[in-house]
Amino acid sequence: MNPMLRGDALKLVHVVAIGIAGTAPSYTIAVSTAALVAATGVLAPAILLYCGLVMAGITCAFVNLNRVHPDAGASYAWVGRVLHRDLGFLCGWVVLVTSVLFTVSATIPAATATLLLLAPELAGDQLLVTGVAACWIVAITLVEVRGMRLTGTLQAWITGIEIAVLAGLAVVALVKNGRQVAAFVSDTSFSPLAFSAEQFAAGAVIAVFFFWGWDVTLNASEETSESRRTPGVAAVMAMLVVALAFVAFAVVTLSVLGTGGIEASGANVLFALAEKVVPRPWSYLAVLAVMLSSLGSLQVSLLQFARTLFAASRAGDLPPRWAAVHPRWQTPHAATWLNTWLGLALLAASLALPGIDALLKASVNAIGLEIAFYYGLTAMACAWHFRREALGSAGLMAFAVLWPLASALALWWAAALAVRGMDAPTVTIGVGGICLGLIPLALARRR
Repeated sequence: MNPMLRGDALKLVHVVAIGIAGTAPSYTIAVSTAALVAATGVLAPAILLYCGLVMAGITCAFVNLNRVHPDAGASYAWVGRVLHRDLGFLCGWVVLVTSVLFTVSATIPAATATLLLLAPELAGDQLLVTGVAACWIVAITLVEVRGMRLTGTLQAWITGIEIAVLAGLAVVALVKNGRQVAAFVSDTSFSPLAFSAEQFAAGAVIAVFFFWGWDVTLNASEETSESRRTPGVAAVMAMLVVALAFVAFAVVTLSVLGTGGIEASGANVLFALAEKVVPRPWSYLAVLAVMLSSLGSLQVSLLQFARTLFAASRAGDLPPRWAAVHPRWQTPHAATWLNTWLGLALLAASLALPGIDALLKASVNAIGLEIAFYYGLTAMACAWHFRREALGSAGLMAFAVLWPLASALALWWAAALAVRGMDAPTVTIGVGGICLGLIPLALARRR
């Protein structure tokens, strides 16, 4: 008998919170805005808007496929069923790799923010930051394996506080700098013709990283009430919230800080904005938001890794031990702990190996390529699955075939152009991370 997850653990509010947390809004704004502005300048809000439209097409694909076949493996299961089992396996492999890398890259900011709030003078101690990061990984794992209801409730609180802080900061910034914001909006261009092809592609790959993570709502489908409907509604709601937040903060930060101020603030854009618009100690709410965002995204990364690994093991593509479900909590606890051990190993390597930090940073940049790969394949699978059924429905043709297909092609075009401007290590990690999956794929074929 196939192992089963708890089918009624999550309600709509839980899944929406998980979807928003998957994109890590505060963390993403804080650490990725400088890179996006460096690539596109004052056109950053425009590239986020266009990428949001592309992501909406990908969201349509996930929603429609989940309506037909809810599965904890999501992209892995759908691409394998519709296109080819090997392509599905590679989609699942990419989800596993990106989840592990993001587990580490999200935990370091959470640890740094924790020390900034509790003991600012110690926030620069790499050993202590790494130790706090390891503690956070273990703590979140203990919550994760105790059950999806507890995970969903905690995520709802974390996300609610984070969004409240972001909304408050945005409102204060607009009230205090309304004329600057209005002048920026009137002066900047939202036309696609304002971009060069290379500039658009470079910005799009970074913008994809902004939006990545909402699809975890579909990985939780087997543990959600009304599994064919609720995860899809949650994905759409989460996408609307994060798209509004990303575009709004791109406009506000460029208006208040300018391109020079954003570049100078580096990975602390949100705190730099808070310092401009609210006095201390209220500006430290931005640090709290980044910490909560990082912890929320860590929790979601563990969830997505564990459910994908669970689904692949249940289907026989990976060893069956990773499909083990806890008899009391009904969670894939073995798969969850595997992600934790891999994350802790990478944290230890960051201390022991000089240069591993640069490698991890390059891997985060390369994640955009890997996201484009598996999002694009999922959209293609949707278009192919509904190609005949859509002939009798204009709505299905638009939302299950044409929009997902156009979004997949746009993602792959942007990734192909962006590769030309990336350095060798980033391309090696991005493309090599996908190709590395051919090894476990060969083993899976033998199995």
